[in-house]
Amino acid sequence: MAEDGQIISCETVASWNEQLHTIKASKKLVVVNFTASWCGPSRSMIPILVELAKKLPDVIFFKVDVDDLKTASQDFDVQALPTFILLKQGNIVDKVLGARKDELRQKITLHTSKV
Repeated sequence: MAEDGQIISCETVASWNEQLHTIKASKKLVVVNFTASWCGPSRSMIPILVELAKKLPDVIFFKVDVDDLKTASQDFDVQALPTFILLKQGNIVDKVLGARKDELRQKITLHTSKV
């Protein structure tokens, strides 16, 4: 597991499967960023995610490259990049499609303020 304020990168099926267990067990909000190295909008969101991870230690951030983990992106029906899936205890509570930093911040705030 990464330190608070970091984004956990899942690069293999084994690491993703291991992290899925953490995602399902966590009572914290989990944000999974489905991205690709060749995607300009995905790259533009990296500084935003780093900032959010530092400011929000009670939120767990994951990064999944769709080219490395096609099965994970298929499991979550990722159709556009970047896609941010917000989960609590393994259940999808929200989704943000595209490099919409303000919408992502709002949805994270919404779901971290709920008890």
